[in-house]
Amino acid sequence: MLQDVSIVQQIGVAVLAVATVVWAVGLVRMMRRDRYEGPFDAEAWGQAPSLRALPAQQGPPRNETVELTADERAAFAGLVRQFGEGRN
Repeated sequence: MLQDVSIVQQIGVAVLAVATVVWAVGLVRMMRRDRYEGPFDAEAWGQAPSLRALPAQQGPPRNETVELTADERAAFAGLVRQFGEGRN
């Protein structure tokens, strides 16, 4: 069976197999190193690095409102009725 496969293909399979093993070993080592008591472990959560590139969150986002004209409200009500008819 191996005589039907070229040497380049055999080397390719070997390289992919080695890369897979190296990746799996690295993943296991990383998971074991970063393991802590649980997802809500306060001590580990406090030590987690912050994302400095993101702006500080002050709280939930503010609601934005836009006043609609009477024509816009009527058009929106018509769309709601039109889409509601398809559900019956």
